[in-house]
Amino acid sequence: MKRAAARNAAQAPQFWRDDALPFIEARSIADGREVCYSRHSHEHFSIGAITAGRSTYLHEQAQFEVSVGTVVLMNPGDVHACNPIDNQPWSYLMFYVDTAWLTDLQHQLGFSPNLAFRRFGLTHSSDAKLFEGLVGLYELLLDTQQDNLQKHSALIEFFSELQLRLNPAGQPVREPNFKLERAADFISDNCTQLLKLDEICAAAQLSPSYLIRAFKQHYGMTPHSFLINRRIQFAQDRLRKGQLIADVALEAGFADQAHFQRAFKQHLAATPGQYQGNNR
Repeated sequence: MKRAAARNAAQAPQFWRDDALPFIEARSIADGREVCYSRHSHEHFSIGAITAGRSTYLHEQAQFEVSVGTVVLMNPGDVHACNPIDNQPWSYLMFYVDTAWLTDLQHQLGFSPNLAFRRFGLTHSSDAKLFEGLVGLYELLLDTQQDNLQKHSALIEFFSELQLRLNPAGQPVREPNFKLERAADFISDNCTQLLKLDEICAAAQLSPSYLIRAFKQHYGMTPHSFLINRRIQFAQDRLRKGQLIADVALEAGFADQAHFQRAFKQHLAATPGQYQGNNR
């Protein structure tokens, strides 16, 4: 029994956060066979490294097979999922970077000073220097012997290099669809409420048939899936602040804690308790 408990603890998702560096969060998975994601997105920029084995990588409408040494990148809002192949072992680590912080860094570097966040064109890379830098950065952040100045400096250095290597100034911006963006904003602003399709359509001035078809094509998920995704992001913020899981479930708009637990695990491959309990 003790041996099984120790094994389960070792396989559980590990989260890293530091109040002194609030613009970044990291996580690692030692055995990717134990987790499985539904298609989801993040409001932050995400970048990760496959540290062992291989997996499938769904990004928007494309699917890839990625293996050890691969770096994966997701712009804010990109729909994605990584899952095991035929129960083969694999492991990875991920970083979630605040979009405003990264946008400000882009502006400091002289990229698109009059635009918002400059999207990355690559979905994944086998650049060995980039992979080694990401793994080294993760190890540095978890090292309790290193001070805040060194960690903060290393983060700026890595993400500046990432920008210069992978995101040239001429990279095109996704064509906006303002009515769909209004629908997405309405869902985000009211994600904890019990929304009706007619309310979303009215806010965006779109017909239900067009909204359902175009929204999924543009965002890679239905309005309902987008709503659940936003509720999970809302819940993550509340959990990081130490609120009780039962209270967060209701505040986020879920019918009960069981429903919240299922949705949270589908999106993050971790329970709310695991996510909240891994603060460091």
